[in-house]
Amino acid sequence: MSFLRRAGRVAVASSIHGSVQRRQRTRWAAEDQARAAQAQPVPPIPDLPPLPPQAAPTASMDAKIEQLTKLGALKNAGVLTDAEFETQKARILA
Repeated sequence: MSFLRRAGRVAVASSIHGSVQRRQRTRWAAEDQARAAQAQPVPPIPDLPPLPPQAAPTASMDAKIEQLTKLGALKNAGVLTDAEFETQKARILA
């Protein structure tokens, strides 16, 4: 095959490839625009009410541990019943 014939075929193939590529790009862009037009708009998120202020910790963990230790000592001494102990423990840990 001669050089000119091969160069001619390459030029035709390159031209066809470019045409196909442009046609596909145009078609895909049109499809994207059609999808975007059909897409439903996202509704705005309603304003949420503000969070209630959190109460500041009333006692540190060390103070709670100290209270629980004293409570345990009272229970072991027989001053508190199991029900009273559980009630006071829940109050301290709350």
